[in-house]
Amino acid sequence: MENREEGPADERAATPPERGLLHIWQSTGPTAHLGPERVLLSRPVLQAALGEHHGLLLTQGGLVYSFGELLWRDLSVPVSAPVLEVSLLGRMVVRVAAGGFHCGALSEQGNVYMWGENTAGQCGLSERATTTNITVSEPCPVSVVDNDVVPPAVVRVVDLALGREHSLALSAQNELWAWGSGCQLGLVTSTFPVWRPQKVEHLAGRHVIQVACGAYHSLALVRSLPPQNYNTQNPSEKTERGHSVTEREEPFAVDGGHYCPLGVELTEAMTGETSPRRRGPRRSLQPGGRSAGSSPGSAAGSCPFSEDGKANTKQKNIPVGTDTDPLTQTDGSPTSRPLSGWRSKKNSAFPDETELQNLLQKLSSHSLEMRHTSGPGDTDSLSSYTSDESCVSSTPSTDLLTSSYKEELLIKSQNNINSGVAVPYSSSPVCLEDVRLCLEAENKALQGQKSSSLTNINQKGRVAANRRRSLPGTPTRGRNGSPRRRRRPCACRPSSAGWTQGAAPEEAGDGLPCLETEVWSWGRGSEGQLGHGDQLARLQPLCIKPLTGEEVIQVAAGSHHSLALTAHCQVYSWGSNMCGQLGHVKSPVTVPQRAKLSDGLRVWDVSAGQSHSLLLADGDCVQPVLLYCGQQQELVSSAQSKRSTQSQRSCQRSPNRAESYSVRPNLLPFCMEMGYISSVCSGGQSCALLADQNVMGFISAIHELASRERQFYCWLSSVRKLLLTPLRTRESVCPALGESCTHLFFSLCESFGRLSVLIGRHSTSLSYFLHDVQGRDVISLPLLTHTEHFVDVYKEYCSSVGNFQVMGGFQLLHKLSLECLGSQQTTLAQLCVSDQSVSGDVDLVSLLYWPLQQLHQYSRVLLKLAACYDVLTTEYQTLHQGCTQYESLSLSLLRKKKEAEITFLFWKTHSGKTTEVLRLPQRRLVCDCSNRSLTLQNAGRFSNHWFMLFNDALVHTQGAIPSQSLFSTHHIYPLTCLWVKPVTEDSSGLYAIKITCPEESFTLVATTPQEKNKWLRSINQALDQVLGGGGQGSSPGVTGISRTASYTFSGEGRFKDAQYTGGWLAGRVHGRGTMKWPDGRTYSGNFKNGLEDGYGECLIPNKVLNKPDSYQGHWRDGKIHGFGKYKYASGEVYEGCFSDGQRHGYGMLSSGKLAKKSSSVFIGHWVNDKKTGYGVYDDITRGEKYMGLWLDEQRHGSAVVVTQCGVYYEGSFRDNKMSGPGLLVSDDDTALHGEFTDDWIVNGKGVLSLANGDCLEGMFSGEWTVGLKVVGTYTKPVVDEPDNKERNCLLLGQYVVPAAQRWLCVFDECWSRLGCDGAGRGERTAAWDKIAVTITTARRHSPDLSRSQTKVLECLEFIPQHGEPVNTANYDNIRKYLIKACETPLHPLGWLVETLVTVYRMTYVGVGSNRRLLRQAVQEVQAYLTHFYSIVRFLFQGLPDDGGIIPDPPPSPSKSRHNSNSIEQGSVMVVCRSSLLLPLLLPRLYPPLFTLYCLQEEQEEAQYWDRILRLNKQPDQSLLSFLGVKEKFWPVWMSILGEKKQIVSSSKDACFVSAVETLQQISTTFTPSDKLFVIQKTFDELTQEVKPMLDDNFLWCMDDLLPLFLYVVLRARIRNLGAEVSLIEDLMDPNVQHGELGLMFTTLKACYIQIQQESIT
Repeated sequence: MENREEGPADERAATPPERGLLHIWQSTGPTAHLGPERVLLSRPVLQAALGEHHGLLLTQGGLVYSFGELLWRDLSVPVSAPVLEVSLLGRMVVRVAAGGFHCGALSEQGNVYMWGENTAGQCGLSERATTTNITVSEPCPVSVVDNDVVPPAVVRVVDLALGREHSLALSAQNELWAWGSGCQLGLVTSTFPVWRPQKVEHLAGRHVIQVACGAYHSLALVRSLPPQNYNTQNPSEKTERGHSVTEREEPFAVDGGHYCPLGVELTEAMTGETSPRRRGPRRSLQPGGRSAGSSPGSAAGSCPFSEDGKANTKQKNIPVGTDTDPLTQTDGSPTSRPLSGWRSKKNSAFPDETELQNLLQKLSSHSLEMRHTSGPGDTDSLSSYTSDESCVSSTPSTDLLTSSYKEELLIKSQNNINSGVAVPYSSSPVCLEDVRLCLEAENKALQGQKSSSLTNINQKGRVAANRRRSLPGTPTRGRNGSPRRRRRPCACRPSSAGWTQGAAPEEAGDGLPCLETEVWSWGRGSEGQLGHGDQLARLQPLCIKPLTGEEVIQVAAGSHHSLALTAHCQVYSWGSNMCGQLGHVKSPVTVPQRAKLSDGLRVWDVSAGQSHSLLLADGDCVQPVLLYCGQQQELVSSAQSKRSTQSQRSCQRSPNRAESYSVRPNLLPFCMEMGYISSVCSGGQSCALLADQNVMGFISAIHELASRERQFYCWLSSVRKLLLTPLRTRESVCPALGESCTHLFFSLCESFGRLSVLIGRHSTSLSYFLHDVQGRDVISLPLLTHTEHFVDVYKEYCSSVGNFQVMGGFQLLHKLSLECLGSQQTTLAQLCVSDQSVSGDVDLVSLLYWPLQQLHQYSRVLLKLAACYDVLTTEYQTLHQGCTQYESLSLSLLRKKKEAEITFLFWKTHSGKTTEVLRLPQRRLVCDCSNRSLTLQNAGRFSNHWFMLFNDALVHTQGAIPSQSLFSTHHIYPLTCLWVKPVTEDSSGLYAIKITCPEESFTLVATTPQEKNKWLRSINQALDQVLGGGGQGSSPGVTGISRTASYTFSGEGRFKDAQYTGGWLAGRVHGRGTMKWPDGRTYSGNFKNGLEDGYGECLIPNKVLNKPDSYQGHWRDGKIHGFGKYKYASGEVYEGCFSDGQRHGYGMLSSGKLAKKSSSVFIGHWVNDKKTGYGVYDDITRGEKYMGLWLDEQRHGSAVVVTQCGVYYEGSFRDNKMSGPGLLVSDDDTALHGEFTDDWIVNGKGVLSLANGDCLEGMFSGEWTVGLKVVGTYTKPVVDEPDNKERNCLLLGQYVVPAAQRWLCVFDECWSRLGCDGAGRGERTAAWDKIAVTITTARRHSPDLSRSQTKVLECLEFIPQHGEPVNTANYDNIRKYLIKACETPLHPLGWLVETLVTVYRMTYVGVGSNRRLLRQAVQEVQAYLTHFYSIVRFLFQGLPDDGGIIPDPPPSPSKSRHNSNSIEQGSVMVVCRSSLLLPLLLPRLYPPLFTLYCLQEEQEEAQYWDRILRLNKQPDQSLLSFLGVKEKFWPVWMSILGEKKQIVSSSKDACFVSAVETLQQISTTFTPSDKLFVIQKTFDELTQEVKPMLDDNFLWCMDDLLPLFLYVVLRARIRNLGAEVSLIEDLMDPNVQHGELGLMFTTLKACYIQIQQESIT
């Protein structure tokens, strides 16, 4: 403390800064010689905070200075040389706050530092402190911790407010935290002091914007809840915002239910009589020794300083009788009080002490008499003194002297102790005359009305219901729901720099301040400073109802009074008014009343001290003016000012009795010399302001912008209040204006409201900007950050005024306003800014257009601001761009205004019933040819044509007489679907313009070339505007040849009455669009030259079934054409090819999902909507499958039929039935070969062969399923049975459609997708282009593709090298390309593979799984390969014929070495279709094909498997011996997990394990080549295992190999080996049949046959 520098000389500024200039003065009223003292610091001051008798300064760089009575350090620092708080260096402080006798600072990180007096715990318990200190001399951190979360989290604080004995902190989550003592904390506790910050639970879940602390009360500005959450019980209360409190008079009954401070309702007996209260002006007592504002001490009961500043010794308590004298409990403090240790001064304000004693005796006896009938008095709730008996007083005290201005109980000197009477002193002098007047007034009031407060009866009635709904001090669940309501998320939290930026109410969405706010108050209310209409204390926050909806944007609290500033620049004040600090003399002072401001003054910053208020306002000029409310007389003598020494802790150097104070705020003349004031500050008896010098006009420009915007908002509010709201709420508005105009008027009111809200929020935002003009970046001005929002709101407003004007609404509104406004007309006339209202009449048009001029002001101010920056800076660029935007918007809206005026005059001059049809609100006139300057080409001599061009349509009327506004017919051509083109002048010499519309075209002829150019330019400009251009019409004739628009067709034709939205090209539907017909038909897809063309989706309603048909697929020239999927209303689905609207080509028709009769699937060839050609018909209901030829929907030609009973028929059909020779084979191999006349009916010659080979030949008749009549010969053959069986097998397939002729339609579709007319008939390059286009289009129209699919498509978009000769090097590239192409159905080859798999499965799955179909199935696969290979050879022309040879690449010197390594010299590569294409097809066809093989080999497989199971029971050596394997090949050792073990006679499955496992893999492969590779690998493994036992030059001979391989096959236990062998044999590459692989395969086949026929014994 000793070495602390008191006045840092180095901080004194030789050249003072231009920003943040601080001026301080005492609040003793404006006098000629008393002016503010300038504090000179080298750094700009960012913020000042004043306590009762000390102050804090925050300067740039986050430095904090203190001055005044620093009692906690025993220092008195003059304001001219403030002392630096060294311990806060490096903390980057962004906010300071001063309480009565303590200080707070807030760092950038949101940490709180407190120092000063701590008797009531107001400095909290610092993190380091273990004991609670009475004073904290140095700033100590106080942590705010949220213990409700797990783990507990440190809360970031953004604002601080301090009172005398309490501290409040606002968190970044907009929650409130409190510590200290007293009910002003708002905490649910009775234990004081509260040392650690606690959350104010009553405001949990609410968005607190700003807080303020008085001496013993607290205020919070809170964002209102959205209407749906605001469960108020009286909706009528929600009147329109922007009205004053006095306008909100609600006819409530007088409230009978009174409440005590804790919110407990009193009984009727108690409320019978009410306590007397004093009315009239208030005076103060001159204080005795101890000033009234100082705290009498904490729980310790002692005060830290005596008069000489040293710590005091032990003090005695005063014995006071509880029941004898209610005056001892005037503020609800404990009855046992600590005795003040300060010596009192003897110069009392009362001339005679005994006179005072007598008066007090009288008062106390009076109160005793009244005691049984009195209501609740001013019992301040839980006091800050925590002695053991601490409790809330329940005695109704009649605190007459102090009910309006008492601060604390002051103990008079020792004389008073003996008498046992405690004397209440107040902060200001009161004379005896006042006390007498007071008593008389109270008695009168008692007779006149029953009231327990200062509120008059009307006011009380008005707020009664509000109080009834929210009991003071208790959580009001009915209104806010749970007190811990979940907080609505808010993106814009207040920043850490305090309320100047921080508490600016931020809207969650757009970052502008919110104007829908409430003010909540709590604490002591003895002066009415809580604003609830009474003098009761409140333990918890309670909403001040009259201020809800008043758009409060700032609150301030003096010692015993409160201020609220609204967005309308009005100030509401309530509480103590003894020095006129409220700025009005209205009664009662316990509810908010509006301060009396002179006309033209708009307040935008407020602050409150002990008994004065300071207001910052806009005056006539840009420079702000200062207004002062409070005492108007300077101190009586200098001696009196020195009466209290600075060392003595006296928080209130009370002013003299305020003999004169002004009724309204007074202008302080010296403010004009201060420069541009940005904020004001008050505390104790001091005032301070921060000002800026106007450097380069920057500050004045910002102030001008803010001032104009505030003025504009006040103007908007007045217009809304005086004109729009009264007219809108008037019942006669609809009859007077008519329905359409009423609707437009309401729309005008809404857009005016939106504009008003935007301006209100903007002006508030600018006020906040000014408070912190040094810390803000000019680029963050809302005009620049929210440009789009401003543009939208202004445009909408201008258009709504214009629409109302065009429809003639203003004339009707003017009449209505004259009727209903009456006396308001003169007030309204003053709001008219234009010169037109000379007559005194209100010109509503110019009045409502006036807001548009504000845009020019924005532009002008932004230009001024830009001039302050260098041209290359970002600030200049941004400001200049904003300036340009607002200027162009201003000009554009003025143009629109002019257009509306011209249109209104046009309709006025051409009024009539016929023209009224054309009059629409949004329609504006561009030009018309009423002077006959334009006519129709080839018009008749006597026909009259009148053309009117509007901003949305060209109107052509016939039989027109423009002068009389008459015409017989008219046609409207919307500009969105109108194309204009000048006709070049030919020999005819006509000045013509060609107009094209969707359904007609015509030519207009002008009289002169000038007229033609005028119309051409006008139409092009209007078109440009309609199509979203700038309306410049820069390219006449070309404007929007291609465009998107909506149109309804009216003429005859396919599109009659259809509505179309989509693309157009020169008057015709073109591009993507949607067409909707009135009957419910819709088409959405591509159009070309006025018709559906390309991919599209269509819905066609089916009225019979009450369900629509739907089609998705391709169209051409307005008809379904190409591949698509058609879903019929009946439930049938056709997926396939169409031609000219008919099913044509390959297609699949599924039916029976909804139809109950039959369920079937047809897949095959269609011609002109009928089944014709090869197709498969699966009759699911009957369990039959037909595979054969069709003609005109009938089965006709060769075919095969299989049934689910296993019956197989092949033969010919005619007229949809079996007819002619056929072969029928049943499941047990009984076969009938004969003449059929109908389904399953035989009639004629035939042969019946039985399964055992017996034969019956003769004449047959009858139905197979019922029974046959036979006349013939029975033969029992003597030849071997196998021959017979073979003969039977050979008969199959003679009536079957050849495999090469099946599914030609599928391959034809694939050729057409490659752009070919037929197989091989097309151009190769065109085919590749078509593939690329198909893939690209598919990628564009399929947004939901996976990443792998997208990758595949990207690869396929590139056209591979297809023209060069194929050699062994690039053959692999072709193979890889085909694999990729077959992965996606979007590629023609991929589609082909997918479709072939579909038709194959449709044929051979289900009923088609008949073993007699195996040969056909195999032949079909081979036919697929043939057709498929021809397509691949077409695409890659270098491929040879099937079985052809491809050469090595020509050797190049650089690659010769590489080639010799990779390919054997002289190796030949044979290309065959099976090796190239089977890997693509067979894996997908494998399941049905292999099933057929298994069925075919079923009997042999059974024998084979039986042998396998039996032989595998033997141990290895026994089996090897049985099979005849030579002992030299028997393994001796086996390896188990890498460990060698000897094979013994009992070992099983231990020999040739790797060969066995390899062979087992044959079941996991699909293609014959893969299966052959597995066999080859098995031989290799076998050789590897045998080699160690034999010579190196060992060669296999079949006698050795066969038994050994037989062992491997047995141990491999392969199921269906016979099927595997048959499949390989049928489909293997013919090139390898006679090579090494063929030999190995023959070995396997031999083993299979050997096992099958092996003798077990």
